This record gives sequence, C-alpha cells and structure tokens, in this order.
Amino acid sequence: MVTAFASLEQLTHEQLLSAPIRYPSQRQWGRDLRVQGAKATQAAQSLGLRTIGDLLEHLPRDRREARAVAELVAGEAATIVVEVRRIAARPVRRRGMRPLVEATVGDATGTARATFFNQPWLVQRYPAGTRLMLHGKADGRGRFTVQGHAPTEEMPVAVEAGPEGGGAVPHAVAHYPATDGLSSTQILALVVEHAVNFDDALEPLPAALRLCERLLDRPGALRAAHFPVAAEDQEQARRRLAFEELLFAQLALAQRRRNRQAGVAAPELAGPRELTARWLERELPFALTGDQRAALTAVDADIARGEPMQRLLMGEVGSGKTVVALYAMLRAVEHGFQAALMAPTETLAEQHFQTVQRLLGSESVSAALLTGSTPARRRTDLLGKLASAQLSLIVGTHALIEETVAFDRLGVVVVDEQHRFGVTQRAALAAGGRGQNHGQSPHELHMTATPIPRTLALSHYGDLDMTVLRELPRGRQPIATHVCSTEPERERAYARIRAEVDSGRQAFVVCPLVEESETLQARAATSEYERLKAGPLAGHSLMLMHGQMRPSEKQEAMAAFASGSAQILVATTVIEVGIDIPNATVMLIEDADRYGISQLHQLRGRIGRGEHASLCLLFGRRDARRLRALAGESDGFMLAEIDLELRGEGELVGTRQSGITQYRFVEFPRDAELQERARLYGRSVMDRDPALAEPEHALIAEALRVRYGDEAQAPIRA
Repeated sequence: MVTAFASLEQLTHEQLLSAPIRYPSQRQWGRDLRVQGAKATQAAQSLGLRTIGDLLEHLPRDRREARAVAELVAGEAATIVVEVRRIAARPVRRRGMRPLVEATVGDATGTARATFFNQPWLVQRYPAGTRLMLHGKADGRGRFTVQGHAPTEEMPVAVEAGPEGGGAVPHAVAHYPATDGLSSTQILALVVEHAVNFDDALEPLPAALRLCERLLDRPGALRAAHFPVAAEDQEQARRRLAFEELLFAQLALAQRRRNRQAGVAAPELAGPRELTARWLERELPFALTGDQRAALTAVDADIARGEPMQRLLMGEVGSGKTVVALYAMLRAVEHGFQAALMAPTETLAEQHFQTVQRLLGSESVSAALLTGSTPARRRTDLLGKLASAQLSLIVGTHALIEETVAFDRLGVVVVDEQHRFGVTQRAALAAGGRGQNHGQSPHELHMTATPIPRTLALSHYGDLDMTVLRELPRGRQPIATHVCSTEPERERAYARIRAEVDSGRQAFVVCPLVEESETLQARAATSEYERLKAGPLAGHSLMLMHGQMRPSEKQEAMAAFASGSAQILVATTVIEVGIDIPNATVMLIEDADRYGISQLHQLRGRIGRGEHASLCLLFGRRDARRLRALAGESDGFMLAEIDLELRGEGELVGTRQSGITQYRFVEFPRDAELQERARLYGRSVMDRDPALAEPEHALIAEALRVRYGDEAQAPIRA
C-alpha cells in the first residue's frame, strides 16, 4: 500500500522545520533497476532508467481517464481499474506454450474475463481481492486481452458517482513517458513495486528554505507526483522539484563562472581611447543607439579589470551587434594587443570581414580573413603575421583554433553565433595566445543574433554577463509581413518583386531545400532558380546561392548581389545571418511553415535595412500559428517568448553542449517566476558562501557534484 501523501497545507511549521535530512541509501536508491526481459532492459536504459532512483524520478507525463468496465468498446484500447474476483491458470494444448491465466475482474459497473498470456506466476501475484490497473482491448463478448498491468493500491476500484448522483466519474491513471519494449503500464508497475524507496531520496534543501518557499520535502514531492491524493498535489510536487533544478542550475553556473575566473588574469585595457574615440567620431556612418552606447560602457568596464570579460551580447535583428564587437576589438588593438572574431560558417565570416572593413573606413588597422578555404600560401603568410604581431585583427571560422595558429598577444576574442560552437571550441580560441601572453587570458565577448527569452537566457547563459540590444538604428523602415497560400497570391507576389526590381531595388527568394527530394514535398533552390529565371521573373538578373556550392561560387554570388549586378537572389537559409544589403526590400519564403519562428525572424531581418519600406511574404499554411505570429509581431524578443510557448525549452534552445541545464521538471514559460525566486536565493547563497562550505549547504554541494560532476567544479580550459 502506498502511503497517502500529506499536502503542503497540512504540514505545520514545526513538522517542516523538524523534517529529517535524509541521505540516500546506497542499497536502495542507487541500486540497479531490474526489469524482466532483454528488450525491456534495453528500453529502460534508453529512457535513462538505470537505478531505482532514476525510476522514481521518472514522473508521469499526464494522467488519463480510466474507463468503467461497462463502457468498454470492442476493438478499442482502454485502461480499466478493477478488482480481481477469481484467478486461475488454464492449460493449453499447443506444445511449448505456457498456460493462459484467466481472471474475473470487475468494478462497480460490471465484470470482464481478463486474459494474460505466458505469465503463469500471476496466479500467486494477483490473488482475489487484488486491485489492478489493466490496459488492453475488449472483444465485445466480455473478454479483455491484457497488454499491460500493474497493482493499483493507491486507487479505489469503485467508480465514483458524478455530481448530484450523475454519471460515473472515471479514475485518472498515471501515463509515463515510455518506449517500445517498456510501456507506461509496465513503468507504473515498477514504480508501485519500488514505492517503499521514496524515503531514500536525498533531501538537499535546507528546511528554512522549504518553509520560506512553501516547498514539499523531496521524498514527499516524488510520492505526490506519482500518487497524488488531491488534485493540486501533482503540481505542488512538480513545483518543488522544478525549484530544486532551477536552483542547482543557477548555483552550478555561478560556480563555473567563479572557478573559471579564479586565478586567471587578463590584460587591463583601461588606458586612453585614442583609436576608438577617433573611429567613433569620424568613421561610423551613423549615430549609435542608446543600447549600443550602454553596451560600449559595459565592455569598457569589463576589459578594464584584471579578470577576463565573459559577456553575452544578444540583440534584435539589425540592432548593430557588429559595431559593439568591433569596438571591443579595437580597444585591444589600441593597447598593443590582437583581436579575433570567430564565426561558425565561411559565409558569415566573409560577411563579418566585409562589414569590419567597411566600418573601419580610413583607419589603418591591419585586418585579415582566415577560413578553411584560404589558399595555403596566403594562410602561411597570415599565420606568420599573427605570430609576429604584424596582424592586429583576424576574422575567421574554426580555422582560427587549429594547432598551427598562434597569436603574439591576444587581447579580445569575439565568438559569433556562439551556441553553434562547443565548449572546447570556444575555449580553444581564448587559449590561442595564452602561452605567449604571460599566462593571461583574453577578454571574451559572445554574440548571438537570436533573441532568447529571459527565462532561457538565465538558465543557459547564467555564467555570462548579458547585454541586450533592442533599439534599432534610426531610419529603419518597418517590414510588412503577410501569410500567403493561394496561386493568385503567388502571382501578386511575383508582380510585386518585378515592380520593386524595376524600381531599382532587390529581392530574396528563400527555399528550404537545395535540390528536389522524392521524400520531402518542398521547393528546392536549384529548380526554383531555373523556373523563375525562365518564367515569372524572366528578363531579370537572378543568382543562386546555397550551402553546397564551393566557397568561391558563394563569394561570387554574394558579391554580385551586394554590388547590385544581380537583382534577385534565390537561396537557402545560408543567408540567415550576416547578410547586409540595404537595397533589398522584398523577401519571399517558400514552405515557411517548415521553419521555426526565430529562423523566420532572422531571414526577415535581411530586408528593411535601407530607406525603403519592405515586404516579407510567407508562403505556407494560413492557419500555422508560427506564421500568424510572424505576421502580427515584429519584436524578436516577443517572438522568442511565443516560440517558447509553442515549441518548449528543449526544442528552442537545444543544449549548450555543457550538460548543466538539462531540465526534467521545469516547464517554461510557466516557471519564470519560480526561476526568479531560485535565482535570487542562489545569488544570496553564493554571496555569503561561494564555496558551499557551510554545514547547511553541504548536501547542496554534494548534490551538485553528483548531478553535474566536474562541470560546475573545474574551470573551463582548452
């Protein structure tokens, strides 16, 4: 019998404060989980259910209604909650086949004959009077073929009467994330079998914190999550476990930041600003926004200290992140150091280099581009100049972190679209000049062009200081966005493109595929390029660009479009970031419902950069929520929040390749307020006990070590 759970409201102040701190029993909580059958064992492993503790932390996804016996429909899969009236094994005549087990089971509405195949031991396991949850199919003649079963002591068998004597109210049955070989019902059976081990769960949170935040203890929360007594118990249980996850993530990130900076020095770039002051005054062709000025101030404060800057620069599309990045790099150059900017793709690196050259204007700063396509002779020359300090500023791809690359004095590192790089790759660039830089580490500025909701930013990048650019430069024109799905709309779209091009402006046509596919029904850039050139856009200059082209071909296409000699660029998402063509005013995106909101917003951001009003046409299902969101909202941060609601945290951000923020119990965005409370408490803990050495934090420190291993303990090194 599973012990009934006392809800939080039933706990007194004294009971909560006197709750014992439980250490995990190595014989139980950490014991290997045993399941019957090789297939079930493999399935459990794939679900991460290796120990009893893993099983008891594997919470139900939801709770589904069980049917009454009288409501069973022939041929339909259903779950029933019943009591065994009689049970017996019946021999079968076929050689080698184990006996069938037949049981008469019933609830308040009727009875059925349940059939179990190849499980003769169930006669002893489920004697008369046993309460069961059965999942299977009825045949319409009173027989129920069982596909899954579990004892259900926590649920009464009788179907309750509805309000005011109305119809039957079915029971809610826990439904677990499952896989082929291990069903939800089998998982429930295992949970019931090991329910006596709930009290072995480690309770790391201090009683005072649980009282302040009105949190259940950990064993009680796990028990309530699986076997709630009241309707609100399951959410209270999840909230408690989510708070713990959020708190531990914040503490782990804070420890990682603290350990990364401990004993690591960086050059103090606090001296005069002759180069940057002159550059800002004379070379920039536009006035800085308020957000950009605030970002420069934050960068100046960071690099003036003797510890490495660790800042994330997150901005709205077109908000001018490259200007901030170049400023940080020039601050290093004017102090006699070198600077590097690393981008994940050659196209993006090339665009950054062109932007840097344009922004530098007449300033005589030596700068170069290094990618995997750089010719061998040119590469050798660049490496020599980097090592001898003849080259001050370098823009490149992964080629910057190869073993042959050595800097003389690397002062500032900028990593663009940093989520596309692994931890080791990002650290490798920072370590590039440490050996010849008197042991100093360069300052690091991380950039992302994808607006991230605050909840995820705190969770995934809590070890970085954050600067947000929301303000767009003056003169930016609004982008009208429309969802299109009919052929008449397509014809009007082509007419609009022709009109814009004939007026001297340019257009993008974006396709999801490079070439046509037999399995994917979507437009391909190569075939669409040929069709448009010979049909709707005949007589205009079109160029093709996609990721499978050789670097030289992509450079040629981009150069033609940037110069205006090509009027229309047919491309894949290779143009998603880094493309700055102020003369482009129209974008047509094919099969737009195949993209995520953030990617569509990034693509749309390639237009609307000049003095003319712009138009984005999204071809796809008119009822697609993502497309409707794009048509109705232009703020990237608001769209990121919408995307979070539609897709969830895991799909939206993926992993940071660091392992720290993998949540099982947290649900964004509903837990935003809970995260803020966990963050504030975590900050107070780290302020007064950064090493988590005080007795009340001993179990938290141990839980962090067990949960994250060395991830939150050791500094990140190349």
